[in-house]
Amino acid sequence: MATYVDSNLNDPAKFFQCKTYTGNGSADHAITLGGDTDMQPDFVWIKNRDAADSHCLFDSVRGATKVLHSDANNAESTDTDTLDSFATDGFQVDADVKVNTNAEDYVAWCWKAGTTSGITATGATITPTAYSFNQTSGFSIIQYTGNVTSGAKVPHGLGVAPRMIITKKLGAINNWVTQHAGVNGGSSPENYAMSFNQTYAQDRETYYWNDTAPDAVNFTLGNSDQVNDSGNNGHIAFCFTDVAGYSKFGYYIGNGNADGTFIYTGFRPAYIMTKAVSAATYDWVIIDNKRDPFNVADESLYGNLNSAVATSNHLDILSNGFKMRSTAAGNNGSGTTFIYMAFAEAPFVNSNGVPCNAR
Repeated sequence: MATYVDSNLNDPAKFFQCKTYTGNGSADHAITLGGDTDMQPDFVWIKNRDAADSHCLFDSVRGATKVLHSDANNAESTDTDTLDSFATDGFQVDADVKVNTNAEDYVAWCWKAGTTSGITATGATITPTAYSFNQTSGFSIIQYTGNVTSGAKVPHGLGVAPRMIITKKLGAINNWVTQHAGVNGGSSPENYAMSFNQTYAQDRETYYWNDTAPDAVNFTLGNSDQVNDSGNNGHIAFCFTDVAGYSKFGYYIGNGNADGTFIYTGFRPAYIMTKAVSAATYDWVIIDNKRDPFNVADESLYGNLNSAVATSNHLDILSNGFKMRSTAAGNNGSGTTFIYMAFAEAPFVNSNGVPCNAR
């Protein structure tokens, strides 16, 4: 049975949007998001679809021009020729080729947080240096400096336990480290970590998350300097949780068949990212509804690679989830466990009881 959603989420575009645009190679190129209500993004992830340029990740907590790359372990850099400002209805880019080559096509995935004070920190042992959170959409950005102590607790602001946490040390070369509720088939996922910039399978180590599940207030760190360094400008954490009709973080088992596994989300997805966790060498696959407005959705980008788009039959986007349409081992390998994160274009049933259409 479908779950009716918060009326604030009848229009998911208030909190997440996928935007495609064509570069013009000039400074001060304004990218305006759509939707009936203006959305000022707090997290913008840009990828050149036409060239082997790195993914560029920006957020309002660290500030415009501060860039990270999901396909690299590089430290944060300041690049004034990339995203130079967040606007009330989008963002502005300058002429760097990774974000604005003339006549090349780009995609930007954009999330809104927005609350920058009043975070609950009961039981925390690390105080964030800056943050922005949104409990309605289940998303927060937390900047913090670690204490190199196992069991350290960092507040996340969501009010419920996060289902996915993506972290990066800012001032040094280190892999991204990710916790996801679907790792290990959802059994004690806090005992494992994934590397966002690598193809590795799940990594069973205590020193990332101290084998401690996040709760409604805090997430817990081990003593690894990859997640809990006391220097190097600290860390950034992007935290997400399930919100009915808007976002979903889970796992599925591939069947190796073009009549593939169906994954129920409770909404028509706008964005889907998958990753094999029980097998190595497979990429973080990203599909969205703007690059692929019709089924089968087959324009893939890979979060851990700087490559241009690849085209192959991957999945159908449905009114209430997605269905794999590929025999590829990287997203539907028989018997392989995959995690996913998905965000909505429309809830399956909104707060007024109105169902969305198939596309």
